[in-house]
Amino acid sequence: MTAGAVREVVHDVVARVAREELPVVEGLAQFGDATVVRRLGHRGGRRREPLGFGAGDVAALVTGVVWLALDQTVRQLGERPADGVLRGAGGLLRRVLRRYAEPATVPPLTPEQLAEVRQRMLEVAARRGLERERAETVADAVVARLALGTTEAVPPASQGELGGAADGGTGGSAGNGPAGP
Repeated sequence: MTAGAVREVVHDVVARVAREELPVVEGLAQFGDATVVRRLGHRGGRRREPLGFGAGDVAALVTGVVWLALDQTVRQLGERPADGVLRGAGGLLRRVLRRYAEPATVPPLTPEQLAEVRQRMLEVAARRGLERERAETVADAVVARLALGTTEAVPPASQGELGGAADGGTGGSAGNGPAGP
Protein backbone atom coordinates (compact mmCIF):
# COMPACT_ATOMS: atom_id res chain seq x y z
CA MET A 1 0.00 0.00 0.00
CA THR A 2 1.41 3.41 -0.90
CA ALA A 3 1.13 6.29 1.47
CA GLY A 4 -0.26 8.46 -1.33
CA ALA A 5 0.57 11.51 -3.36
CA VAL A 6 2.61 14.10 -1.49
CA ARG A 7 -0.17 16.68 -1.95
CA GLU A 8 -2.72 14.27 -0.43
CA VAL A 9 -0.51 13.60 2.58
CA VAL A 10 0.06 17.36 3.03
CA HIS A 11 -3.69 18.00 2.85
CA ASP A 12 -4.50 15.23 5.34
CA VAL A 13 -1.88 16.33 7.87
CA VAL A 14 -2.74 20.03 7.59
CA ALA A 15 -6.44 19.22 7.99
CA ARG A 16 -5.65 17.51 11.28
CA VAL A 17 -2.95 19.69 12.86
CA ALA A 18 -3.21 23.12 11.20
CA ARG A 19 -6.73 23.44 9.84
CA GLU A 20 -6.34 27.21 9.51
CA GLU A 21 -3.84 26.57 6.69
CA LEU A 22 -6.23 24.62 4.45
CA PRO A 23 -6.79 27.68 2.21
CA VAL A 24 -3.02 27.71 1.57
CA VAL A 25 -3.07 24.02 0.61
CA GLU A 26 -6.07 24.62 -1.65
CA GLY A 27 -4.35 27.61 -3.26
CA LEU A 28 -1.23 25.56 -3.95
CA ALA A 29 -3.29 22.69 -5.41
CA GLN A 30 -3.62 24.57 -8.71
CA PHE A 31 0.12 24.23 -9.33
CA GLY A 32 2.28 21.24 -10.20
CA ASP A 33 4.49 19.77 -7.49
CA ALA A 34 7.70 21.33 -8.86
CA THR A 35 6.13 24.80 -8.83
CA VAL A 36 4.82 24.34 -5.29
CA VAL A 37 8.22 23.21 -4.01
CA ARG A 38 9.91 26.12 -5.78
CA ARG A 39 7.45 28.63 -4.29
CA LEU A 40 7.59 27.19 -0.79
CA GLY A 41 11.37 26.84 -0.87
CA HIS A 42 11.97 30.34 -2.25
CA ARG A 43 13.61 32.68 0.23
CA GLY A 44 13.81 36.43 -0.07
CA GLY A 45 13.30 38.62 -3.10
CA ARG A 46 10.13 40.27 -4.26
CA ARG A 47 8.11 38.49 -6.86
CA ARG A 48 4.54 38.51 -7.99
CA GLU A 49 2.79 35.97 -5.78
CA PRO A 50 -0.54 34.62 -7.07
CA LEU A 51 -1.64 33.52 -3.61
CA GLY A 52 -1.63 37.08 -2.28
CA PHE A 53 1.34 36.72 0.05
CA GLY A 54 5.07 36.38 -0.29
CA ALA A 55 7.24 33.35 0.33
CA GLY A 56 8.44 34.89 3.59
CA ASP A 57 4.89 34.68 4.90
CA VAL A 58 4.81 30.90 4.47
CA ALA A 59 8.16 30.24 6.11
CA ALA A 60 6.76 28.93 9.41
CA LEU A 61 3.61 27.40 8.01
CA VAL A 62 3.03 23.71 8.61
CA THR A 63 2.09 23.36 4.93
CA GLY A 64 5.56 24.39 3.78
CA VAL A 65 7.35 22.24 6.30
CA VAL A 66 5.38 19.12 5.42
CA TRP A 67 5.47 19.62 1.64
CA LEU A 68 9.19 20.39 1.51
CA ALA A 69 10.20 17.54 3.81
CA LEU A 70 8.08 15.03 1.90
CA ASP A 71 9.46 16.28 -1.40
CA GLN A 72 13.00 15.72 -0.08
CA THR A 73 11.99 12.22 1.01
CA VAL A 74 10.56 11.31 -2.38
CA ARG A 75 13.65 12.68 -4.13
CA GLN A 76 15.94 10.71 -1.83
CA LEU A 77 14.00 7.52 -2.45
CA GLY A 78 14.34 8.00 -6.20
CA GLU A 79 10.68 8.25 -7.06
CA ARG A 80 11.39 11.09 -9.48
CA PRO A 81 13.39 10.65 -12.70
CA ALA A 82 17.10 10.91 -11.95
CA ASP A 83 18.26 11.33 -15.53
CA GLY A 84 18.54 15.05 -16.30
CA VAL A 85 18.06 14.53 -20.04
CA LEU A 86 14.77 12.72 -19.53
CA ARG A 87 13.69 15.29 -16.98
CA GLY A 88 14.45 18.18 -19.34
CA ALA A 89 12.74 16.53 -22.30
CA GLY A 90 9.73 15.66 -20.17
CA GLY A 91 9.51 19.23 -18.89
CA LEU A 92 9.62 20.60 -22.43
CA LEU A 93 6.97 18.15 -23.59
CA ARG A 94 4.73 19.02 -20.63
CA ARG A 95 5.08 22.74 -21.40
CA VAL A 96 4.18 22.17 -25.03
CA LEU A 97 1.18 20.04 -24.05
CA ARG A 98 0.35 22.24 -21.01
CA ARG A 99 0.40 19.28 -18.62
CA TYR A 100 1.83 18.92 -15.17
CA ALA A 101 4.16 16.09 -14.21
CA GLU A 102 2.65 13.17 -12.41
CA PRO A 103 2.25 14.05 -8.73
CA ALA A 104 5.07 12.89 -6.49
CA THR A 105 4.04 9.80 -4.56
CA VAL A 106 5.40 8.51 -1.30
CA PRO A 107 5.99 4.74 -1.52
CA PRO A 108 5.50 2.38 1.43
CA LEU A 109 8.24 3.07 3.95
CA THR A 110 10.14 0.85 6.35
CA PRO A 111 10.24 1.76 10.06
CA GLU A 112 13.79 3.06 9.54
CA GLN A 113 12.65 5.26 6.66
CA LEU A 114 9.75 6.56 8.75
CA ALA A 115 12.24 7.51 11.46
CA GLU A 116 14.28 9.36 8.81
CA VAL A 117 11.14 11.17 7.62
CA ARG A 118 10.40 12.24 11.20
CA GLN A 119 13.94 13.53 11.62
CA ARG A 120 13.79 15.37 8.28
CA MET A 121 10.49 16.98 9.33
CA LEU A 122 12.08 18.25 12.52
CA GLU A 123 15.09 19.62 10.62
CA VAL A 124 12.97 21.43 8.02
CA ALA A 125 10.69 22.77 10.75
CA ALA A 126 13.67 24.13 12.70
CA ARG A 127 15.11 25.82 9.58
CA ARG A 128 11.75 27.41 8.84
CA GLY A 129 11.15 28.69 12.38
CA LEU A 130 8.45 26.32 13.61
CA GLU A 131 8.45 25.89 17.39
CA ARG A 132 9.90 22.58 18.60
CA GLU A 133 6.71 21.30 20.27
CA ARG A 134 4.62 22.17 17.19
CA ALA A 135 7.25 20.56 14.94
CA GLU A 136 7.09 17.31 16.92
CA THR A 137 3.30 17.25 16.69
CA VAL A 138 3.48 17.75 12.91
CA ALA A 139 6.26 15.17 12.48
CA ASP A 140 4.29 12.59 14.47
CA ALA A 141 1.17 13.29 12.39
CA VAL A 142 3.10 12.85 9.15
CA VAL A 143 4.65 9.57 10.29
CA ALA A 144 1.25 8.27 11.43
CA ARG A 145 -0.30 9.20 8.07
CA LEU A 146 2.54 7.59 6.11
CA ALA A 147 2.63 4.45 8.24
CA LEU A 148 -1.07 3.72 8.06
CA GLY A 149 -1.89 5.38 4.73
CA THR A 150 -5.21 6.88 5.78
CA THR A 151 -6.52 10.22 6.97
CA GLU A 152 -7.85 8.56 10.12
CA ALA A 153 -4.28 7.64 11.02
CA VAL A 154 -3.37 11.24 11.74
CA PRO A 155 -4.00 12.09 15.38
CA PRO A 156 -5.94 15.33 15.87
CA ALA A 157 -4.17 18.23 17.54
CA SER A 158 -4.50 18.18 21.31
CA GLN A 159 -6.77 20.67 23.07
CA GLY A 160 -3.76 22.67 24.25
CA GLU A 161 -2.47 23.02 20.71
CA LEU A 162 -5.82 24.26 19.49
CA GLY A 163 -6.01 26.81 22.28
CA GLY A 164 -9.21 25.41 23.80
CA ALA A 165 -9.98 23.60 27.01
CA ALA A 166 -11.55 20.22 27.42
CA ASP A 167 -15.25 20.18 28.25
CA GLY A 168 -14.69 17.93 31.23
CA GLY A 169 -17.96 16.10 30.66
CA THR A 170 -20.11 18.93 32.01
CA GLY A 171 -21.81 19.75 28.74
CA GLY A 172 -25.51 19.05 28.68
CA SER A 173 -25.75 18.59 32.46
CA ALA A 174 -27.92 21.68 33.02
CA GLY A 175 -31.08 19.84 32.04
CA ASN A 176 -30.29 16.90 34.35
CA GLY A 177 -30.61 18.75 37.63
CA PRO A 178 -33.27 18.02 40.27
CA ALA A 179 -36.81 18.85 39.23
CA GLY A 180 -37.60 20.30 42.62
CA PRO A 181 -40.51 19.61 45.02
